[in-house]
Amino acid sequence: MKLKEAMAALEALGSPAVKTLWLKHGAKEPFFGVKIGDLKPLAKKLKGEQALALELYATGNGDAQYLAGMVADGAEMTGKQLQAWVDQAAWRMISATIVPWVVVEHPEGLTLALGWIDSKQEAVAIAGWHSLGALVTVLPDEKLPLKELGAVLDRIAKTLPAQPDRVRQAMNGFVIACGTYVAPLGTKAIATARKLGKVEVDMGDTECKIPDAESYIMKYRRGAPIAPKRKTVRC
Repeated sequence: MKLKEAMAALEALGSPAVKTLWLKHGAKEPFFGVKIGDLKPLAKKLKGEQALALELYATGNGDAQYLAGMVADGAEMTGKQLQAWVDQAAWRMISATIVPWVVVEHPEGLTLALGWIDSKQEAVAIAGWHSLGALVTVLPDEKLPLKELGAVLDRIAKTLPAQPDRVRQAMNGFVIACGTYVAPLGTKAIATARKLGKVEVDMGDTECKIPDAESYIMKYRRGAPIAPKRKTVRC
């Protein structure tokens, strides 16, 4: 399938109701408003089309970028391409979901994510925190820079309240990921969650709520000292 055909297929799947919903969640034009479930059959058809995935993302269309992330193999991307993806993300769902999907598959993912969390650009910082959370979810503890990540938790406890809404949400998610999946940092993550208390984020005209970090950590552990690592963060 060529780019023109793929874009036509996306446009045909678009829905005014879904577009309205995505707008409430912060989506920005251009996009068609395609349900994630409706993207899956198309992504399956395009599996392995790495070049097409890069072309789709480069359009800047939100639906095309989401589809690109479903098709692309992050391990085959260059660091320059990953940087372009984080810089060109159409809206928050791309920064928080699609970018982490490919970053977690790349050998330089940790280095990139740790750099992005320092960005003054909100979208890049969001991508960095979500990518870092995804990485600790799947990578074995022995492959993680535990001392550095412990310092990151200390940083969150001190700086989270002053961050923009969605950056606070992403930082809270990283605390949950550490406490759930990183055995050497589990206790520290819970202590960080207690220092933070209830994280307030303006979620706009949506039903979304910010999870209490400590409660979610215990929920996801399911009674175990720590949860087993996940094979993937893709869904």
